[in-house]
Amino acid sequence: MRFHQDVDQRSLALHRLVADKIRRDPALFNKVRQTLARWRTTVCASSQPYLQEWEHLADSGLEACLLAAEEDSERARALRQSSPFTGVLTHGERFTFLKTWRPKP
Repeated sequence: MRFHQDVDQRSLALHRLVADKIRRDPALFNKVRQTLARWRTTVCASSQPYLQEWEHLADSGLEACLLAAEEDSERARALRQSSPFTGVLTHGERFTFLKTWRPKP
């Protein structure tokens, strides 16, 4: 069954789309930082290590954080499970992506 592989592929493709958008408009990176600040007090204990790693990456700079979001590795797949990049894409952009994305054969 490819279900988990497809979900991982879709998440990676979505994060690459988000990273491209942030590179075109670096001010959008503030949304990532705002999400991280909000999550500090609201995420469950099991997500805290991921939150801390995202905070460390964000503190390392925009490009370091985006490279981690786009990385195709086990570590990055785990990080994307608790991604602070929500809100960067508009609802329309996200809908279009989800409607048109297809898994690689």
